[in-house]
Amino acid sequence: MRNLLKRTGQIAVPCILMRGGTSKGPFFLADDLPDEPAARERVLLAAMGSPDVRQIDGIGGADTLTSKIAIISKSKHPDAEIDYLFAQCSVDRPVVDFSPNCGNMLAAVGPYAIETGLVAACSPQTRVRIHNVNTGAVITATVQTPDGVVNYEGEASINGVPGTAAPVYLEFSSIVGGKTGRLFPTGRPLDVIDGIEATCIDVAMPMVLMRAADFGITGYETKPELDANTALIAKFEAIRRKAGEMMGMGDVSEKVVPKVGLLAPARGTAPEGGAAIASRYFVPWNCHAAHAVTGALCVGSAVMLPGTLAGSIVGAPKGPFADIVIEHPSGTLGVAVRTAGEGASMTIAGGSFLRTARLLFAGEVFVPASTWGEAKLEKAA
Repeated sequence: MRNLLKRTGQIAVPCILMRGGTSKGPFFLADDLPDEPAARERVLLAAMGSPDVRQIDGIGGADTLTSKIAIISKSKHPDAEIDYLFAQCSVDRPVVDFSPNCGNMLAAVGPYAIETGLVAACSPQTRVRIHNVNTGAVITATVQTPDGVVNYEGEASINGVPGTAAPVYLEFSSIVGGKTGRLFPTGRPLDVIDGIEATCIDVAMPMVLMRAADFGITGYETKPELDANTALIAKFEAIRRKAGEMMGMGDVSEKVVPKVGLLAPARGTAPEGGAAIASRYFVPWNCHAAHAVTGALCVGSAVMLPGTLAGSIVGAPKGPFADIVIEHPSGTLGVAVRTAGEGASMTIAGGSFLRTARLLFAGEVFVPASTWGEAKLEKAA
């Protein structure tokens, strides 16, 4: 699969760099990485150039949104063709976190699977069923493939990405309780932690949702303003850690989940029959420049469910289906949420949204042979 370059002492690992939504990062075939978890993490850290705030010795983009990794393989799941394992590579720490999912990177999984021959293309569209290994969710991506070729050009636009591109439609199912096993992991739609009302919810992404005003902010601040507010981050981080324990996730001090969402009433107009809400999404120690799509599904689900903090801010839409607009620092993100059941037994049946993706480069990334580990070097030979 690759050759050990004896002259340089490095290993060349096949890699495709892709933008998915408002994120980008390298895509690897699982078979091209070490099987042993510690060796795999060393290889990924070396490829990205972590830990270093500039990631100068790797291909990372020196930002959490551009220090993301997708590991792809054929799926054994009965309802999917592709397994997608997401990894968040810390920029300034030697940490690779496999606990979250990334819905933005997910937008590029379907195109990647078609480009690499893992899934045969149809015309004019190809549906790719993706099993997210991190959460257990199954997502169907609809990719534009006229004449059996992935098309990246189109008229779809998303906030946080310049220009337009071909749409990639993502439909989620089995998104409740992926990490904790429960819609409301604490058993309640509303808790009070350190005197602050919070909804702890696990839909697509475990989150702790709180009211921005309860922290003395409007909820409309920019990312630089929020990142500079160290007192704010310290206050909600203490709550996040307690919430993690309450959600059955143990000590989350070194984990990037649960995420934090600080909510406020929307400043724009809600779609007909739907709702709009402002959200500042933290990842979790700095603010997302836009908004994670899995987080948007989670916030939108909270809007739909009775008794949550989000619902109290905007009022839950009537009916089992609604379009929810999430306002974020770079604009807006729309999600469609479906519910099932009524009252206290209501749950989330699924959700969908539109993203775009683009192939940026294909080739090999070089990592020191020492990261691979002697016991596994035969795989690289």
